[in-house]
Amino acid sequence: MVDPLAEVVTLLQPVAAFSKVVSGAGRWRVHRSEAGQPFYCVILDGSCRLVTNGREPIILQTDDFVLIPEVYDFTMSSLEPPEAEGVDTVPVALLDGGFRLGDGNGPSDVQLLVGHCVFGSPDAALLVSLLPDFVHVRGERRLATLVKLVREESREQRPARDVVLARLLEVLFIEALRLAGTAASPGLVRGLGDARLALAIRQMHESPQKRWTVAQLANTAALSRSAFFERFSRAVGVAPMEYLLSWRMALAKKLLRRKEGGVANVAERVGYSSASAFSVAFTRHVGLPPTQYAQQQMDTPAP
Repeated sequence: MVDPLAEVVTLLQPVAAFSKVVSGAGRWRVHRSEAGQPFYCVILDGSCRLVTNGREPIILQTDDFVLIPEVYDFTMSSLEPPEAEGVDTVPVALLDGGFRLGDGNGPSDVQLLVGHCVFGSPDAALLVSLLPDFVHVRGERRLATLVKLVREESREQRPARDVVLARLLEVLFIEALRLAGTAASPGLVRGLGDARLALAIRQMHESPQKRWTVAQLANTAALSRSAFFERFSRAVGVAPMEYLLSWRMALAKKLLRRKEGGVANVAERVGYSSASAFSVAFTRHVGLPPTQYAQQQMDTPAP
């Protein structure tokens, strides 16, 4: 059986390219505006406050894991932030490679591993749109085990430490998406957490070449057309055919990049009755005609 989440994650090619251990004590606040970079945070010990992309503040606790595939703005602080608004705490570099926020004396109130992922896929922007925009996992035994391994590895200066940390964080990324389920914000993960919607989503991934209609997908999910449309749109964040279009375009870009057939062949494999209809849809969605996109990829190594 096709695994939609595995397909999307495999195409994304996530790599934990940067991470640092940060400890905090007393009152502190850090605000960053990033250019849509994927952000993750593992709470190794203690607790702190997080606000991202204009969301309501959440309190993070030991063993919590947060993943934000596209973060544009976030503020992290002690549970009681400094009274002065808009003033950032300057992190102090420590001899062990970590950073300290707030009071430099005495034990820390919180220790966390924060960093950015890099998605190796040229289609990252398209694929990220299929994921939830916020994932927060708490109280999961499997994730806690992975966090424990990350905590131990981050505190020891062992050989190949950075390589091991990167691999562990990749597994954390995937496990967090698996565990988020219906608690995730709208996106593929939440859709797969709904048993009926999951049947339809798997069919879209298994047979993208089929000329799907909303009625056919609703029948697969054993729901009426209107109930399926509303339930899918609420859970996934986009209408069924919009999701299907995004997935078809991601597949088409992969096929064109890897030169797996001409435009007519690619069109057929992603559900279009003619090369011209496919070209119109591809150009509208990607911004380039498929022939021009394929030409641009000629000097780019296939992922």
